Amino acid sequence: MNPQPNPGKSLTVETACGVFERRPIRTHVVTPNEDLTALLRRYVLGQTRPGDVLFLSEKVVAISQGRAYPMASIRPSRLAKVLSRFVHRSPCGIGLAMPETMQLALEDVGVPRMLLAAFCSAVTKPFGIRGVFYRVAGPNARAVDGPCEWTIPPYNAYAKKAPAAPNKVARRLANLIGVPVVIIDANDLGVDVLGKSSESLSDAFCRAVFADNPLGQGSESTPMAIVRPAAGTEKRVS
Repeated sequence: MNPQPNPGKSLTVETACGVFERRPIRTHVVTPNEDLTALLRRYVLGQTRPGDVLFLSEKVVAISQGRAYPMASIRPSRLAKVLSRFVHRSPCGIGLAMPETMQLALEDVGVPRMLLAAFCSAVTKPFGIRGVFYRVAGPNARAVDGPCEWTIPPYNAYAKKAPAAPNKVARRLANLIGVPVVIIDANDLGVDVLGKSSESLSDAFCRAVFADNPLGQGSESTPMAIVRPAAGTEKRVS
């Protein structure tokens, strides 16, 4: 476990659900097809206590499932090249604004839904409405990541899809460590809850405790964190 907060972050966060400690967990660089169960046995088992919730970055789950790909291995279709031209490039991440990441979204989400997202975006953009493309395309499209210079190598030259069956993965891992598990896509643009082991955990709670994106997958190498109610406070997750 990392006893220090990641740069620019705090170990505690005050939310409408209560005050919580976030305890980042430093790991080795996870490789494609690595066993998540073994990863949690090594770094998490024995570290939790009742009332805790373990949050995992969706990226580490996707990598472990072999859903991260070297950029050179991705062959964008003509449709991917066309659609990527119309996606807004955010300074917080490239998203689907490159043919390779758009290709992964087309494969994962499907051509019909991606075409619908593009149509809705084109219709609403003249009225100053932004973000429609990703809202229609859905969380799996939003979770597609491209290469970022601050990501730890070799994944600074990879693109990845959203994790597969995230609720099922969360339940399996929760059974192992004995506390609820949440798989989350948190970045500087917002938070998506992709999977959780229990419906009793509200999405509002999950988003609130990770609103400042406290995980670090560059030099910090902290793709997971234990979230714990701060001493003397009451946890409210619904």
